[in-house]
Amino acid sequence: MTRVAFQLQVRPELLDEYLARHTPVWPEMLAEIAAAGRRNYSLFLADGGTLVGYYETDDDAAAQAYLAASPVAARWEAEMGRFFVDLDGRPDQAATALTEVFHLEDQLADAGGSAASDIDDTDNRNDTEGSAS
Repeated sequence: MTRVAFQLQVRPELLDEYLARHTPVWPEMLAEIAAAGRRNYSLFLADGGTLVGYYETDDDAAAQAYLAASPVAARWEAEMGRFFVDLDGRPDQAATALTEVFHLEDQLADAGGSAASDIDDTDNRNDTEGSAS
């Protein structure tokens, strides 16, 4: 599985309209994103219009190719392109990829440790065992 994060800059004067366009996204576009193999997809908006997206996929090149060939995605991206600053091409194809520098589960696995959920469960058991009834 690959984790992908990307960044775009929304034009500040179009922020309200950009948000409205995502409440909700077209059902057929949601279906295309899922059919492309992208899951756990989220967009986060910071002050000033900085947009950070995140999704997981098994094959990002295949997902991008699927969306590049999709008439639904082409229509969506044609409408969404005007919202972004300094973008050369479709937003779904030309966003700036971010470099992952830390992932908790990967580092725990590399260190031979447990997953974060296992640590939480151990802490909860210790709290329960240590309390008087």
